[in-house]
Amino acid sequence: MIELTKVKICGLRRREDILYVNELKPDYVGFVFAKSKRQIDKYRAKELIDGLDKSIKTAGVFLNNTADAVKEISKFCSLDIIQLHGDESPEYCGLFNREVWKAFRVKDEESLKALDKYKTYGYLLDTYVKGAYGGTGEIFNWNLASKTRSERFIILAGGLNYGNVDEAINLVKPSVVDVSSGVEIDGYKDFNRMKKFIERVRKII
Repeated sequence: MIELTKVKICGLRRREDILYVNELKPDYVGFVFAKSKRQIDKYRAKELIDGLDKSIKTAGVFLNNTADAVKEISKFCSLDIIQLHGDESPEYCGLFNREVWKAFRVKDEESLKALDKYKTYGYLLDTYVKGAYGGTGEIFNWNLASKTRSERFIILAGGLNYGNVDEAINLVKPSVVDVSSGVEIDGYKDFNRMKKFIERVRKII
């Protein structure tokens, strides 16, 4: 049986976003605690998560925080996954009792060698943009990502949208596709774009 690619919608911050995902049922949703236009605090995140369908797994996006801060927010919000987007070391990534996804910014083939140093559950591949740690809405060369070892749990991010996600899945064969700006209009999540994206992914075998 072929494993279908799962969907993560990242950067939820409004009650409407929760209503949308409760209807559309992506596999994962993300809440950004790192400095970003989508950043929310732990109190708002908990309020949103309390209204979330329990079948949807939650990820918290962190960037160069202390381990204690990540643990405290993760516990407070009952997060399923800790998603680390900064310069966190392999040792740091091993400090948590939750599933950890480590993000890697892909610039060239050399960028992918860093994955070998880490023993996290998930490896999130995002686009390298100088001075940015993700959330740029830009894609990278997916042919590079297709060379990663197939047994890894790969999360593909960076510039995905309804129009290109099928190509991305066919090339990279990721476990999860992670979208944020690609399902937004004027910086806010759009129900129809989310619906089209999820339907597109789930029709691909």
